[in-house]
Order: sequence, then C-alpha cells, then structure tokens
Amino acid sequence: MNTQETLAQMRQLKLTGMTDRYSIITQLGQDTKMDAHTMIASLVEAETLCRSQKRTALYINQARLRYQVSPEEIVCSHERGLSREHWVLLCEGTFIKQAKNIMITGPTGSGKSWVACAIGRMACMNGYKTIYHNMNRFVEEVKAAKLTGTYLKLLDQYARIPLLILDDFGIKQVDRDIYVSLYDMLEDRIGKGSTIITSQFPVANWYERFEDFTLGEAILDRLTGSAERIMLKGTSWRKGRDK
Repeated sequence: MNTQETLAQMRQLKLTGMTDRYSIITQLGQDTKMDAHTMIASLVEAETLCRSQKRTALYINQARLRYQVSPEEIVCSHERGLSREHWVLLCEGTFIKQAKNIMITGPTGSGKSWVACAIGRMACMNGYKTIYHNMNRFVEEVKAAKLTGTYLKLLDQYARIPLLILDDFGIKQVDRDIYVSLYDMLEDRIGKGSTIITSQFPVANWYERFEDFTLGEAILDRLTGSAERIMLKGTSWRKGRDK
C-alpha cells in the first residue's frame, strides 16, 4: 500500500490528526528515519491532540457562554477580591470533581459574569461539559419545557451537566413555579455537578428575593451546603481588560 492509499484510508476512518501528521512526515521524508514504535506513537499523539481540540471547541460552542474570555485575561488582586492563588485553584477545576458550588457576588460592573464565563471556558478546556444561562433564559427554557412536555427531560439534562452557570440571579422577581423548578434542578444535582450563581446582591440578602420563605430556604440550603463564595469589588474587570 502506497502513501496516498494509506492517507485515503485514514481520511475514510476520520483519523484527522493521524492524516495530517502522516502527511507531514512523508512530505519531509522522515518516515524512512522512524522505527515502527516511534511512528505509531507520533500518529497516536497527533490523533489524541486533534480529538481533544475538537472536543474543547464543541463544548465551548455548546456552553453558549456570554463572554468568550480566557482565564489568562482575568486580573487578580486582593483589592478585587480574588487572589492569583485562588484563581489558579478554580481553573484547575477541582471544585467540579468535588461537585461544589460557587457563588459570585459584587456590585454592577465588578465582573461577575466575566469571571464566571472564564471559569466556564476553562471547564470546557478541561473536558467538562458546561451550560451557561442568565436567569431570563433559564426562566424561558423552563416555561417552554413545561408547555411542550419536556420538563423531566430538561431536569435530566441539567442533572448530567458537570458545570451549570446561572447568571444575574435576583435582578428580576420570578414566579414561584420557576423557583420550584430551580429547587428541583439543584436537588437533582447534589453530589453530581457544580453550579455557579452570580448576583449583585450579597448572599445574606438572597432570602429577600423569595416570596415563599420556606422554598427560598430550601434552595439556598442546597446552594450553600457545599459552596465557596467570591465577593468581587472595585471597578469593571472588562474596562480593566481594555486598557
């Protein structure tokens, strides 16, 4: 079998990484200098890297993050309320493995969504499926699922997602039925996935967002039971990035 036939079969098997690497190797005439083990190792390495990059691109696209910001763009300081050491730990994704939640609070413009999206992007890069919703879109999705009879399917989808980001909690009052759905979702996710909640209100004031105090207490208990808090301060992180 000649080189072109081999490349054709690789393409047929959808081995994109192997195809590209083998094409380069043969064009450079390096195949004659490699033993079988080195050649196979090189091709497998290329295919593994290619699939990893495709998976990351797919996860980022499916996450529908509000901002496409890389973790390196986040400016860390104690004055901002987020140290470099803490940020590195968050980007490692250990909290996802442990199914812990994160609550990010701070005034308007402090960069809550910016930070949440950076964590979401890093989660995708680390191989964790992620879903981003602001609360308005979450409300719309829940209402649509109930109308179409796919509500239980939606809950199952949320239960299986390693990282769920709910942005701008508490800005608008929502119906009790939506909070019941939020409770159902959080209940299903206990021990299975991590949830990031952002809000301009301090956590101590979240109870005020619920008309049903008992329901609110149940929701916050499931959020705060295994959670860490990030309280951002200062001016907009986005403005700092543009300077």
